[in-house]
Amino acid sequence: MSDRTPRWALAEDGDGWWHAAPVDPADGARMRVRDPAEAIRATPPGTRWVWRSTAAVYPRLLAAGATVERCHDIEAAELLLLAHEGRFGEPRSAAAAWARLTGAPVPPDPPQRAADPRAQDSLFDPRPTTPVPLDALIAVHADQAKRQGATAHPDRMRLLVAAESAAFLVAAEMNRAGLPWRADVHRALLTELLGERYAGGGEPRRLAELADRVSAAFGRRVRPDLPADVVKAFAGAGIKLKSTRRWEIQELDHPAVEPLIEYKKLYRIYTAHGWAWLADWVRDGRFRPEFIPGGTLTGRWVTNGGGALQIPKVIRRAVVADPGWRLVVADADQMEPRVLAAISRDPAFMEVAGEASDLYTAVSRQGFSGDRDKAKLAVLGAVYGQTSGDGLKNLAALRRRFPRAVAYVDDAAKAGEEGRLVRTWLGRTCPPPAGSGEGDEAGDGGVDPGEGYGEGGAVPPQDREDGWTPSYASTNTRARGRFTRNFVVQGSAADWALLLLAALRQATAGMRAELVFFQHDEVIVHCPAEEAEAVVAAIRAAGERAGRIAFGDTPVRFPFTTAVVECYADAK
Repeated sequence: MSDRTPRWALAEDGDGWWHAAPVDPADGARMRVRDPAEAIRATPPGTRWVWRSTAAVYPRLLAAGATVERCHDIEAAELLLLAHEGRFGEPRSAAAAWARLTGAPVPPDPPQRAADPRAQDSLFDPRPTTPVPLDALIAVHADQAKRQGATAHPDRMRLLVAAESAAFLVAAEMNRAGLPWRADVHRALLTELLGERYAGGGEPRRLAELADRVSAAFGRRVRPDLPADVVKAFAGAGIKLKSTRRWEIQELDHPAVEPLIEYKKLYRIYTAHGWAWLADWVRDGRFRPEFIPGGTLTGRWVTNGGGALQIPKVIRRAVVADPGWRLVVADADQMEPRVLAAISRDPAFMEVAGEASDLYTAVSRQGFSGDRDKAKLAVLGAVYGQTSGDGLKNLAALRRRFPRAVAYVDDAAKAGEEGRLVRTWLGRTCPPPAGSGEGDEAGDGGVDPGEGYGEGGAVPPQDREDGWTPSYASTNTRARGRFTRNFVVQGSAADWALLLLAALRQATAGMRAELVFFQHDEVIVHCPAEEAEAVVAAIRAAGERAGRIAFGDTPVRFPFTTAVVECYADAK
């Protein structure tokens, strides 16, 4: 079935003019405008816009009051396609894609832009870029369409590119809307937790008192904010430590432990979400971190500064809806195990994941004598490779009941250990280990989700919140196997979440409601109180729609736990 959605390309020429043209010349005449919003308003609703980068173009349009329903982000698509082709690390800019297409020297990508909370309203991407002519942009778009068609599962890759492009629209709109934030409540919280601040910029009273208690316990001055100083102090007391992590010190029998643990907890709040953070990141009643889709290898989002994905529960008390409005907070229930059921096509596991009730309880009835904890450990152990000790016994029980689900992640781990490319259900690709060369050709030699291979524990170190993810370069085969085991599930779940956001954006298009926050399996919508019930229904419907679009007609369901609250902290 052909898609007759109008497609227009939009490009800036570097001299202050914008050029727009239909991808199919039969769909209209070219335009040359000073304000790109003029081009948007002159085209039919529902037009899919082709441009080099949503992050560079869409904020300018939003500032002018122009929105678009659909887009094709050349640079987001190029990154996905290069990865799928095993060409990790090659420049992904529109200029680089055009150079490759024409055989010209490929320019490097512009440097990453540092977070700048004081410049959140900037209407343009300040990174130096090479203008790409409109016809070149159209040619790159055509080439990308051809490359999508050459993959093992063209429809899935097209869906992934469309979903990633839609995610950048959502992110730009979320960045502009901002998360409602009460600065007065935040300041009161800081004073309650940390005590008043001393003149001269020193630590607040509560931290200073705890530091004095730590020093008194050691009988000499110790800086609890300096791990090396703490390790040295414990060594002087006859206790050898490798680090000052909580799990390593909490069982020690020493009077410095209790005030040190309390200090570390409060110091984290002071440095990560203290008065300086508040001054930098909250303005006009909104916290506006820069959300970046696909910022990790698995496709999970990151933020460029602000720590939005690590807001402590106590600080969430400052996230308060506007008067007469509500926050609809929705968490996907056991999202990753449900995704594993859908992508593995394990009949018994799909049946369990088709229940709207707690998945781990349902699994426990299948082979764990009703022991939910064991069932949960078995499922998470299968995904994360935690297969020693009791985990091995639990995994054996899981394998007997759900053999295809366990085989799916086992095969992904084996492929990772062997240095092959591993992909999510829609085709997002995990890079090969360092030193393995260019990787497999597209669709050849990798573990493909069409071949039937295959939350909880620690997030892989690559999935850092702030900044772009570094290239995956582990040469330890077992470590890589554990990563790829999780990648096919976590990455497929991230792909599903993109479709969820796109569906929810469509469902709330006629409302005053606005998406204001997203992380992994949680979404927050800020809406008038009278729209809250409709938003709850829209979230649930979007989750089911995303499941059908991503995985086809399966028994698997994606329920949500939702809360309609005035304060974010009340949702947990």
